[in-house]
Amino acid sequence: MRREQEFIDDLYARVDVLRGNAESSVTDALAQGDKPMQARLERDILVAERSGLLAALNAVDGSLCFGRIDLTSGDSHHIGRIGLRADDADRTPVLIDWRAGVARPFYLATGHTPMGLRRRRHIASEGRAVTALHDEFLDVGDETRTGHEDPSGDAVLLAALNAARTGRMADIVQTIQAEQDEIIRAPHQGVLVVEGGPGTGKTAVALHRAAYLLYEHRELLARRAVLIVGPNPAFLGYIGEVLPSLGETGVLLATVGELYPGVRATATDPPEAAAVKGRAEMADVLARAVRDRQALPDPVIAIEHEREILMLDDGLVSVARERTRAARLPHNAAREHFEGHILNALTELYAERIGTDPYDGSNLLDVSDITQIRDDLAENPEVGSAIDRLWPRLTPRRLVADLLAEPAGYLSEPDAAAIRRPVTRAWTVADVPLLDEAAELLGEDDRTARARAERERERQVSYAQGVLDVSYASRTYEFEDKEEDDPESSEVLSAHDIIDAERFAERQEEADHRSAAERAAADRGWAFGHIIVDEAQELSPMAWRLLMRRSPTRSMTLVGDPAQTAEAAGAGSWTDILEPFVEDRWEHTRLGVNYRTPVEIMELAAGVVRAEHPDFEPPSSVRSTGVRPWIRATDDLPGAVAKAAGELTPVEGRLAVIAPRELHRRLAARLDGVTAGTEPDLTHRVVLLDPRQAKGLEFDSVLVVEPGAYGTSDLYVALTRATQRLGVLHTGSLPEGLTDTEKASVRADPARRSRPQPAS
Repeated sequence: MRREQEFIDDLYARVDVLRGNAESSVTDALAQGDKPMQARLERDILVAERSGLLAALNAVDGSLCFGRIDLTSGDSHHIGRIGLRADDADRTPVLIDWRAGVARPFYLATGHTPMGLRRRRHIASEGRAVTALHDEFLDVGDETRTGHEDPSGDAVLLAALNAARTGRMADIVQTIQAEQDEIIRAPHQGVLVVEGGPGTGKTAVALHRAAYLLYEHRELLARRAVLIVGPNPAFLGYIGEVLPSLGETGVLLATVGELYPGVRATATDPPEAAAVKGRAEMADVLARAVRDRQALPDPVIAIEHEREILMLDDGLVSVARERTRAARLPHNAAREHFEGHILNALTELYAERIGTDPYDGSNLLDVSDITQIRDDLAENPEVGSAIDRLWPRLTPRRLVADLLAEPAGYLSEPDAAAIRRPVTRAWTVADVPLLDEAAELLGEDDRTARARAERERERQVSYAQGVLDVSYASRTYEFEDKEEDDPESSEVLSAHDIIDAERFAERQEEADHRSAAERAAADRGWAFGHIIVDEAQELSPMAWRLLMRRSPTRSMTLVGDPAQTAEAAGAGSWTDILEPFVEDRWEHTRLGVNYRTPVEIMELAAGVVRAEHPDFEPPSSVRSTGVRPWIRATDDLPGAVAKAAGELTPVEGRLAVIAPRELHRRLAARLDGVTAGTEPDLTHRVVLLDPRQAKGLEFDSVLVVEPGAYGTSDLYVALTRATQRLGVLHTGSLPEGLTDTEKASVRADPARRSRPQPAS
């Protein structure tokens, strides 16, 4: 213990030195003030690099080193959250990053396959103090003993599983199991599907996989960034500290509702509306809506030009429209082509009108005359107005808002009624894939932006030329009197001798020093190096179209459980999700061990699913608490919830009350210190959630209220969030899967003991 503590102290001393150096570098760089462009560029790069290092060092300050492996060769290595090297000439490694190949035996070695290990040691600590050692001897002939033996090798894992929850997911870097390690270190190319029931650690595996990929492919993924998509804001808050604790801070975490720049959609649709909006057919609906806005005149548009009246009829415009569509460009980008076709047609009409020889019918105008006519027509406001009517500039927001305001003609009447809403309504999560699809269909007419950029460039070049002219004048004034006495003075170079105005202007352009994740968040067209999707079974086909556009290389890790599909628009089946994009070119693996949910609770939850799917097999729980879940019927729901919450609230840890959304106001009024809402603070002792918010979360104790109001998937999720204790309260009939269990485990509310239980 003393030797390990001395080693840990040395590690932290090294970290403190590195932290101090990083802080000094950032402070000194920022204190430099105004400098030439090159110096500012170097300063900004230094600040970005050192700030990232500083964030990583601060994030791993606790439990920096958690293990040690002793090899039969006599070598030994300490394993930690990041790698550290000594400050010597050889840069000797003193702490091995858990992701390095040499650390892998720490997770995979067994007595049957020791992988060259003699001993594996788990080091437990609080802050910077070593609190316990757990040794496993893998060399059966080794007689060395330390007094810290852990014969089963499960002490550290069980301690982590039984620890009180904090409202934030903890990393599992100390306890990664062999089946998890295989997934974490799988190749990053292609689509990997990780399926697992409640408590199998699939979310933790996905996050550690992100950290591993960033370690193995640093240059690529640091440039392209990693995107992690979660089901809701509460979930993202819950997992937000895992990657920083592993030294990784450059990852973008987002919900689908946050993947369209400028929109942060947190509102939700009714299930029937979400289901309609999520269908793949909505891509065709939006495409038809765009085509419908590429109009024909009804019946003609009269344009006055130079006292001549030119007629745009539907035949002429139809030809221009079809030729433009044949280019297969997005709507706004194609507008320039449509304008060209219309201008050509009008030019031909006008040229015939004024240039035809009355005697032989030939045209008397030459090429320059035709060009001038076309240029004049392009400046005619009536022509511009006609083009705006026939091929208008469209924005994704206006297109989608108008479609949702009046979807008749694009959908069946029941579907149209489900999604119809006023234009002023706030965006919902299901709207974001529609906005993204619309943006893809519309593209951008960037001529105005290009013209603006060109004007700004010309201004910068003009300014740079002025600076060079002043430099030249100053140089001429300084040396004109010296040249007669010192002819070599004329050979001194000045700025205007070695650089022209255009290059000088380019050097003054400000570089973008935002991180890749920050730039990706603001860029709808960003292509990520890797995408991880949690609760992937819940995403709609339209949401998958959005994500696949963000991953042109199809480098993705998808984690989820079809048995937990609750969203009406959720695809559920992995084949249904992936076949449209990658056909059968994807890998599938399954996690089958439940580390979170005790066997007593899992038996109850599995019964709910088996009532609908008799062949259902849940993941195997690795532990038992000896505490059976209870079910109570009551007439006073708020009072019973308040009382039960008092019983279940752990001394340490967290309680979740999971109830239908419509009950939250009444229940919150009776619960002391509760947090609720769209983004509840999960670090509170008591959290009030609906079943969808509870996805992916875990708590020490859970109270499920009115289970009869949930669908099977939602109820299965709600019942499997607890690590220790579970209670169920209801006023009406119980779902079929809970009925038999009630007879064995129910404890009636005292107020109900003299009355019969409600019939199922």
